[in-house]
Amino acid sequence: MSTEHQDTGRRQVVLTEEGPVLVTGPVEVVLPDGRRVTSDRPVTALCLCRRSRRYPICDTSHRTRTREDT
Repeated sequence: MSTEHQDTGRRQVVLTEEGPVLVTGPVEVVLPDGRRVTSDRPVTALCLCRRSRRYPICDTSHRTRTREDT
């Protein structure tokens, strides 16, 4: 994270191509039902596909894992 973001107090939100939204710094997420989920991680991945068992925090459940036979 750059010093510019720290000085201004701004959070950086990164939209990824095929995965979660990445948010820098501590974050509080308010769900549609009013519940609040907090994360103190330096970067928090927020799930957009709703497959996460830890929703709204991404646990990479959106990834497909296949094994190739050798």
